[in-house]
Amino acid sequence: MLIREAAPEEMTVVGDIRVAAYVAGRSMSADSSYASTLRELGADGKDLVLVAVIPESGGLSDRVIGTIMLQRGPNGGQVVDGPDEAEIRALAVMPDAQGSGVGAELLDRLIERANEMGIRQLVLCTMPEMHAAHRLYERAGFRRRPERDWSPVAGVTLLVYDLRLDDS
Repeated sequence: MLIREAAPEEMTVVGDIRVAAYVAGRSMSADSSYASTLRELGADGKDLVLVAVIPESGGLSDRVIGTIMLQRGPNGGQVVDGPDEAEIRALAVMPDAQGSGVGAELLDRLIERANEMGIRQLVLCTMPEMHAAHRLYERAGFRRRPERDWSPVAGVTLLVYDLRLDDS
């Protein structure tokens, strides 16, 4: 498996993976209005989108199996509080590759890249029922920040986690 920046021509596949993972995890229905948001995140090229790929035989193409995005100001989402913060968005792994460590590798690589970019604080939102994601984030050192939880629409509360990066 290789983790690298997504190529512009891969963004449609990236969107498909996000939707497939969220639907498989029962975080949303296939006809949810949020599907279009997931498909569009990062497509404008303004934010860092990483992909996990399995190189195909012959080196002609790669099979994308997972993705994660880093969004920093001024594009930052609702929970970004300042210029030294960035938000992790849309961590998604193909349903048939979940549980194999792809998500952890994507998260680790994104944390490394954020550190290299001089970002001091990472934040992310997750849904209360995403227990596997909570464990992944906590193992990576993220802490719950209930005072920053928020609701994008009535009846939906997003839980916020953050990670302070090393000053080294």
